[in-house]
Amino acid sequence: MTTEPAGAGALLAILRDGRARTRTELVQLTGLARSTVTQRLDALADQQWILPTEDAIFSGGRPAIAFSFNSGARMVLAADLGATHARIAVTDLSTRVLAERSRDLRITEGPEYVLGWLVDEFTDLLTETGHTLADVCGVGIGLPGPVEHTSGRPVNPPIMPGWDGFDVPGRLQPRLGAPVLVDNDVNIMALGEHWAASPEVEHLLFVKVGTGIGCGIITEHRLHRGAQGSAGDIGHIRVARAGEEACRCGNTGCLEAVAGGGALAARLRESGTDAADGRGVVTLVRAGNPGAIQLIRQAGRDIGDVLASLVNFFNPGVIIIGGDISEAGEHLLAGVREVIYSRSLPLATQHLSIRGRELGDRAGVIGAAVMVIEHTLSPSAVDRAIASQDVRALTP
Repeated sequence: MTTEPAGAGALLAILRDGRARTRTELVQLTGLARSTVTQRLDALADQQWILPTEDAIFSGGRPAIAFSFNSGARMVLAADLGATHARIAVTDLSTRVLAERSRDLRITEGPEYVLGWLVDEFTDLLTETGHTLADVCGVGIGLPGPVEHTSGRPVNPPIMPGWDGFDVPGRLQPRLGAPVLVDNDVNIMALGEHWAASPEVEHLLFVKVGTGIGCGIITEHRLHRGAQGSAGDIGHIRVARAGEEACRCGNTGCLEAVAGGGALAARLRESGTDAADGRGVVTLVRAGNPGAIQLIRQAGRDIGDVLASLVNFFNPGVIIIGGDISEAGEHLLAGVREVIYSRSLPLATQHLSIRGRELGDRAGVIGAAVMVIEHTLSPSAVDRAIASQDVRALTP
């Protein structure tokens, strides 16, 4: 069985680690002939994927030119659309945020309104950075509901009326002139946290606790979506303490029905305490309200009950708790840790870290950018782009 020699995309993958390398180093790393390496470096340079470094490297003979990845070669448009809030950003190919914007925006306004707003805002942000749509290599979108990743269409999203089956890429791509990738918001947050805060971790769970509850799964450094893209929907796992509590999914006894932000706020209102939503619950916790603190701690235990089973089954190295309710801090985390460490196997928790998010509200847009970057800069995608450019150059 023969092995396909490394193409230009494989050379770019080597250079993406941020270290500049000479032709000689790349020859040694790949085993390719020097003439082949030179040819492929020239192809990458023609599309501005790489740049020669300013400082030549001396090794006793003639100075050698080193090449490094050009993270400014293309721009990425990223959006994290939640149930009631939106955050968008323009990043480079290293996920460095060049401009961003956030505002209250209800997903219930429907796809026509929300996506129209998105196009206008992206165009304005690009202008702020001095770029145009021609510089964009892709668009990443996170939505607060189940998404069929291969098509980019939401599938029966419970809190997104009018979005079921809507062709999000089909609406955005003609207007933005770049490929559009869509996933659910928890998956892109998991990508963002793993990329920026825990890149060395092979197996990670990111749990978003907000209006709903979901989980993003990283295994062997890659996002696991499952057969249809619904992996990680832990909010609708049945928990004993929920009894016959009705859930918005139509079932009863779901985790979300007792530990989601909406459920916690409703319980406080029943007791005579004003809390409009999950953020209102967190505000009360920070103010030292005993009832809110007690509810949050119990929510942590309920979430921990589900996660304890996942720890035994999946054996992650890190669990990150994010979402609006995570802003309650140690009150929530203490409940999660209490149950996981008491109910999971000792071997599974021996080196397990359970912590809050590090990127804060930016996790979603960073993850959406990562989704686009990994798609655009995969070796096969780079090779196809170069081949396409070569064909166009030969066409009279």
